[in-house]
Amino acid sequence: MKRTNTFEVVPLSDADEVLLRRLLDASAALWNEINYERREHYADSDADVWDISEYRGRYGGTLGASTVQQIERKNREAWRSFFALQKKGEANGKPGYWGNAEDGRELRTYIRNTSYSVEWGEYSRLEILVGQDLKEEYGLGYRERLRLEVRGEPNWKEYDKQGRLELFWDETAQTFRAFQPVTVDNSRLAHPLADETAALDIGSNNLVACTTTTGTQLLYEGCDLFERFRETTREIARLQSLLDDGRYSSHRIRSLYRRRTRRRDHAQDALARDLIERLHDEGVSTVYVGALTDVLDTHWSVEANAKTHNFWAFRQFIDRLAGTAEEYGILVEVRSEAWTSQECPNCGSTDRTTRHRDTLTCPCGFEGHADLTASETFLRRHQNSERSDWRTRHAVSRQRQTDVARPMARPVRLKWNDHDWSESPRSCSNEERTNPQVASVGR
Repeated sequence: MKRTNTFEVVPLSDADEVLLRRLLDASAALWNEINYERREHYADSDADVWDISEYRGRYGGTLGASTVQQIERKNREAWRSFFALQKKGEANGKPGYWGNAEDGRELRTYIRNTSYSVEWGEYSRLEILVGQDLKEEYGLGYRERLRLEVRGEPNWKEYDKQGRLELFWDETAQTFRAFQPVTVDNSRLAHPLADETAALDIGSNNLVACTTTTGTQLLYEGCDLFERFRETTREIARLQSLLDDGRYSSHRIRSLYRRRTRRRDHAQDALARDLIERLHDEGVSTVYVGALTDVLDTHWSVEANAKTHNFWAFRQFIDRLAGTAEEYGILVEVRSEAWTSQECPNCGSTDRTTRHRDTLTCPCGFEGHADLTASETFLRRHQNSERSDWRTRHAVSRQRQTDVARPMARPVRLKWNDHDWSESPRSCSNEERTNPQVASVGR
């Protein structure tokens, strides 16, 4: 099983930081040269995209021959991906550049698995290979590597094999970071504590609403995250409008794109882990996730489409969720959730209910949180989906209510604070009111 350790990297001195920045900048320059040559060959019908110059002689003294090889290989992978998407009709542009000398390059490199080592402990450290010219300039011995401090606890300290290291400057956090792919033996995985089930309603305002068969309900709020995403998008559009004719981007625009993506990915990674850890503690072994195509077919709008595809990146999140769930032996299944957001859990009506923001009401007297109610309905509908079709499940949904414990009156509400998801002191009521007289008084 392949997983990734993510950690912060800190140079031990000012000289080490300058050395590291030069290494990353040279890597970006190399990428740009390789990419330029391939783009030129792509435009020439008589040239071969894969036939490029030898760069080890020019960059080996700075980067080391193995790093030159890894960057060329990474660029080759990017072009193969481009051609694969082009064949499907999904390509949206050739592989791009890592900035430029005028506006500033994107500081990034890739280091072969045999050219670095990581030691975990009280004083964790990373050692990476650099070219001989840089070694001599900065006083490193012939066999010595650049030593860097590692901060943060990895998810996988013990692994069978390490992959190619990605090392880059994180402009958002103003720090160096590393991604270390590792191969982990399946015997190290956790196992579900019981055989409970959970269902997730993926939304735009509330990112995830979750109901489990134990009665637990979780709500991950997303309004603040999306608003920051939208603010950055507006700033990108403003800067693009100021560009000279013939220019399509700038260092600042690329920086904002990267910051927007990394901020979203960080929140998604943390959400997936926080959610799966909570579900593991509940004894959940299977998680149903609603397919967003059902939601878009029913409630399409420009804003909902932007939230779903640009900000939310649904398929990317599901992959993250499934990968994290695998560590705990939890199965993730994507299922249809058609009409769950309109269905009244009290009477089963879908055409008489009214949704206003986060509230779902029905003339029968029901009133509850719309997303949490949808996740509960979704859970009931799919518990026995392998044994019956949708209509049968819909018809007997009321008689199977005993399979799901009554949801908690005060579900756990979680908010993002740029570092982790923490429980909000503000609770949200999900109590059902089935007495029409009580409901009318409430309104």
